[in-house]
Amino acid sequence: MSIRILLVDDHAIVRAGYRVLLGKQLDMTVVAEAADSAEAYQAYKSHQPDVTITDLSLPGSSGLDLLARIKQRNHQAKLLVFSMHQNPTLAQQAIRAGALGYVTKSSQPEALLHAIQEVYAGRHCLSADIAHALAIAQLGNEQQALQDLTVREFEILSLLLTGKSPEKIAGTLNISPKTVNNSHYLIKRKLGVANDIELMRLAIRVDALDLLNG
Repeated sequence: MSIRILLVDDHAIVRAGYRVLLGKQLDMTVVAEAADSAEAYQAYKSHQPDVTITDLSLPGSSGLDLLARIKQRNHQAKLLVFSMHQNPTLAQQAIRAGALGYVTKSSQPEALLHAIQEVYAGRHCLSADIAHALAIAQLGNEQQALQDLTVREFEILSLLLTGKSPEKIAGTLNISPKTVNNSHYLIKRKLGVANDIELMRLAIRVDALDLLNG
């Protein structure tokens, strides 16, 4: 039985690479593709794939938001992140949002194929580099503080760090500016910072400035 796959990546050339790799596998079939979160969610509803493979850096709302939306629609959804980001905090947030697997794009092709099989079977799977990074991150208190943020708070933080206004963030995430402002306050309280200058300094220390913006 072939594993039916939805591919989500905003770069057409990357999706083409997926298709070549997966097209050689007798037990895998790409049934749909998408270039952004909104398109991917519609494709998921239409095709009901066995495994959804998504990047995290997407136009509009991020891959984290996509993971959470799909998981909310179907708690049994099999979700796999395939991303350039090797930051352990982002991997942790992706898992909390519902991903069973996380593979970095620097991994060998076999790592992705193995992860697809594992996620399809309902098992967690991390590429070796991200598993190592996660283990090291447990030693850092500030990294741990970031991991204590909810998925939504983490996404809002990432957008705040790009300089977007609360109104712009609200429009991107389809929430109210009041919700953004309340989350902004909670983020600073959880991270133990008093203002946005301290928040930026913390982000620099833990290499968080480029978490969702590749």
